[in-house]
Amino acid sequence: MVKCILSMKYIFVSGGVISGIGKGLTSASIGLLLKQAGYKVAPIKFENYLNLDAGTINPIEHGDPFLCEDGTEADMDIGTYEKIIGEDMGKENFTTIGQIYKTVIDRERRHEYNGEDVEAIPHITDEIIERMKTVGRKHKADIVLVELGGTAGEYQNVFYYEASRQLTLRNPGDVVHVHVSYVPTPKHLGEPKTKPTQLSVRTLNSLGIQPDFIIARSEEYMDQRRRDRFALFCNMQPEDIISNPDVDHVYEIPLILHKQKLEQRIMHKLGLKAREPKLDEWKALVDRIKAKKKKTVTVAIVGKYFGTGDYQLKDAYAALFDAIDHAGWSNDVEVKTVLIDSQKVETDGDKIIGMPDGIIVPIGWGERGSEGMISAARYAIRNKIPYLGLCYGMQLGSVAFAREVLQWADANTTENDEKTKHPIIHLIENQKSLMEKRAYGGTMRLGGWEEKIKKGTLAYKIYGKENVVVRHRHRYEFNNDFAKDFEKAGLIISGRSVSENLVEVVELDSKIHPFFIGTQGHPEYSSKPLVPHPIFTAFLKASAGDWK
Repeated sequence: MVKCILSMKYIFVSGGVISGIGKGLTSASIGLLLKQAGYKVAPIKFENYLNLDAGTINPIEHGDPFLCEDGTEADMDIGTYEKIIGEDMGKENFTTIGQIYKTVIDRERRHEYNGEDVEAIPHITDEIIERMKTVGRKHKADIVLVELGGTAGEYQNVFYYEASRQLTLRNPGDVVHVHVSYVPTPKHLGEPKTKPTQLSVRTLNSLGIQPDFIIARSEEYMDQRRRDRFALFCNMQPEDIISNPDVDHVYEIPLILHKQKLEQRIMHKLGLKAREPKLDEWKALVDRIKAKKKKTVTVAIVGKYFGTGDYQLKDAYAALFDAIDHAGWSNDVEVKTVLIDSQKVETDGDKIIGMPDGIIVPIGWGERGSEGMISAARYAIRNKIPYLGLCYGMQLGSVAFAREVLQWADANTTENDEKTKHPIIHLIENQKSLMEKRAYGGTMRLGGWEEKIKKGTLAYKIYGKENVVVRHRHRYEFNNDFAKDFEKAGLIISGRSVSENLVEVVELDSKIHPFFIGTQGHPEYSSKPLVPHPIFTAFLKASAGDWK
């Protein structure tokens, strides 16, 4: 590790032209390159919305909230940081404008500004800058990597850009600004057009910011003509225009940026000692991703958050798809996922599931589509198809067992049927009081919880140890009143929480089913490309017929 540098450095990453352009992937890739060059990097994402966190946002609206080990419900980009940089993130790494406003207003109410009139500048911008410094201090970072949410020119993020301008002015030589922008290639023209990015950079200039680098997102690599035009019209050097074309796998991006020496130029501009990043492990990962696989398996994911208008998106289950990929690469298995809307299972019947090699029922909330998810779990039980239930999928898998094996036709979760005589899943007392107060935000069982795994079970075989920590994000729990009935019928409670003895993992006896497991926690949020989560590795092995 490089010895502590004289002053903390800052890298700002902004976006231009369209949202979803890849600022998070760019930020994480820069973080990986600098970390592997020996520098300590601390990333922070600034979001535009007024929500205090991402926990109450509809996943179809803004994608899958990423759950951190400390319980922070954050933006998906925080998950990208964890996966690529390879370090756990927390509350210091994620900020919303709602948090900023609330902090400043709370201080004003406590008279901490000593009667001063509180204004956006400097009080809001000072709080933004303080958050950057706080994450750097906590992580003893050499470099703070700041991702600015949204797109340049939006009114919601103007204070973030003003904070960037102020910090640059106060710390000459310690700040660089990376602008990620889109370069479209209209079909009727047949050539990349730089004008949208030129206008985006002009917007930055009007905010008092001159970018040091442009990351040009496009379908193909930038040619020299486009680099020269960027340099001419954006007041930059051609070598500071970095091409970032579409790729088959996002984990190629750090290597693409490295090939163009981006991290070397960043180190030079920040006055840091140039070091070559150690990327052998990452290169081996990319080779493994791109290599032809020995086996192919089909996994049906029966969920309720795939549809958005006339389109079908994966964002609501982003961490799940990543975890499947990680396990597939480590198993040398090509995974073909089939996305099945659980509401269609309700209307068209479980025949639409077909005969996949494995079935996953993931996270969910509420009654809509829940019967389709229960049907999927019952289908897996009857047809002996490997099954993995995640959170809601574990709860509804338990309901499915009650209906299918115990023949309790009305079995349900009280989330969907408060009058059921067999409330397999219910609210525990401390959650009841919160629901009565409509205290939804940040009040679930969140973050890493320690579980004790029962020896001799499928779960123990998967984890290989008695005590594990799994991230949680839920409010309803398995009803312990029914535990003995379930265990007599062949459902094994193989994991319980250490602190409250809550049911964490359920599975079916191998005499009943070859591989059926549900986890109340969310292992998908802990999976990383270099360290896939063992429960997904085991599930894919079972789906491929290799689980013994």
